[in-house]
Amino acid sequence: MILSAKDKAHVLLESLSYIKKFHNQTVVIKYGGNAMINEELKNCVIRDISLLKYVGLNPVTVHGGGPEITKMMNHFGKKAQFVNGLRVTDEETMKMTELVLLGSIAPQIVSLFNMNDVKALGLSGKDGKIIEASQRDKNLGFVGKIEKINTDLITSVIEKGYVPIISPIGIGKNGESYNINSDEVAGAIATSLKAKKLILITDVEGVMEDYKNPSTLISHINKAEAQKYIQNGVITGGMIPKINCCTSAVAGGVERCHIIDGREYHSILLEIFTNDGIGTMITA
Repeated sequence: MILSAKDKAHVLLESLSYIKKFHNQTVVIKYGGNAMINEELKNCVIRDISLLKYVGLNPVTVHGGGPEITKMMNHFGKKAQFVNGLRVTDEETMKMTELVLLGSIAPQIVSLFNMNDVKALGLSGKDGKIIEASQRDKNLGFVGKIEKINTDLITSVIEKGYVPIISPIGIGKNGESYNINSDEVAGAIATSLKAKKLILITDVEGVMEDYKNPSTLISHINKAEAQKYIQNGVITGGMIPKINCCTSAVAGGVERCHIIDGREYHSILLEIFTNDGIGTMITA
């Protein structure tokens, strides 16, 4: 569809109120799913976040990397094991995880921002003790539970005009590394930064009453309704930790959380800058 000049002007005017509302506000974006794998989607998402920066928002990006970690493990003949969706992480797997997240994915994301003339800086959760963590379960190895988020370094990076790109690795009391679920990291950072919004980019349209039928998308739920949907079996599987991440964030002061489909082009812009929005919004 080709828009006329008047249509384009209307789109800009519709977005103006949102640009004013979110100017100089922090938005935390969990970047994952197909949007990290498909090159066209990847470029689209980074352009969208770059636009947020240029119109005056302060985007903070937390990235995942599960498929890439599994790929590296397979390359070295190591089979990935999961318990309740969490990767069993022995010492060797932890080293591979850091190599993938810090040595490959984060630099790629930084380069894409640079191509859009946006300054970005890759940060491990260990840098400046951004993420202090402890062992979640000895049977999971180096899988971490967040104990504390320190935002000083993130805030300094934002103030210097950079987009922080944060890898979900925490630091233990003895300097050891912990692999942490990136949704949890995004939610905890959003809460600690008192972010205006938390956006989780996923591979589904959002929360649906019938996951096989996109027309049953639930566009808005609050914290209490979310728990009822979990109890009633409407929200199941991998969507449960995402919803719990969002309800914790809104309980901690984040104004709104959004679960959006990263396979939809410009889904971030549609959510932030249009009246209709996209995906599922969670509020307190």
